[in-house]
Amino acid sequence: MDLRGHGDAKVKNPDDLSAETMAKDIGKVVEVLYGENPPPIMMIGHSMGGAIAVHTAAANHVPSLLGLCVIDVVEGTAMDALNSMQNFLRSRPKTFKSVENAIEWSVKSGQIRNIESARVSMAGQVKKCEEPLSSPGVSKSISEGIIEEEEEEEEECESNHKRKKEDDQEIKKESLYTWRIELSKTEKYWEGWFKGLSSLFLSCPVPKLLLLAGVDRLDKDLTIGQMQGKFQMQVLPQCGHAVHEDAPEKVADALANFMVRHKFTEFKDGFP
Repeated sequence: MDLRGHGDAKVKNPDDLSAETMAKDIGKVVEVLYGENPPPIMMIGHSMGGAIAVHTAAANHVPSLLGLCVIDVVEGTAMDALNSMQNFLRSRPKTFKSVENAIEWSVKSGQIRNIESARVSMAGQVKKCEEPLSSPGVSKSISEGIIEEEEEEEEECESNHKRKKEDDQEIKKESLYTWRIELSKTEKYWEGWFKGLSSLFLSCPVPKLLLLAGVDRLDKDLTIGQMQGKFQMQVLPQCGHAVHEDAPEKVADALANFMVRHKFTEFKDGFP
């Protein structure tokens, strides 16, 4: 499902991205879809979505929860990463010429390694600007002022004006898409997503699967829990943070094996 601030989700207060609110959102969606008798549900979440899945399970917002899969989110690693998050957000482009341009950036920057999945996931992360970030009125007046000055100056300066005018037009053309949500403004919620996540994950009373891009991401609590057999873990190397996008077949296999192992389902002959 699209959490608030993602995809096509529309809520009254989209800026409230607290773990508690988003966990309740998931419970409400299940309630609206299925009423008082929801079917057995396995919840899967990636990164922040994985953290929210854990909060949802721990708060029992989905009473029919059968199992929990968390993809590449660990409390220790996530908390350490928060210190550099603002710098990362500042390094991202503020606007894109098109959705295709955003998709291209996501792959070239290494955020996603699978171009096919990027075509799906990036489209929900950007939106068309409600108004150009460079105001047309301001750009026009600047251009007209330059025109008047250029008419009085030497002919050799005309090329400078032409380049300036083209630059202004290019800015307006390129400022068509921006990020759907300003993550930098949600900083007050970041710690709440991840603090205490490992113990919360271990306390969830359902079978659990943790998929990681690297074993180095494990923190102390999860390392101990994994040795005690409190959850199943699988490392998928040669993947970026978007494990499920970079290696969808491997993630699907891991999920299938997990569900069969816990008798959530069974293998079907002839199924690819």
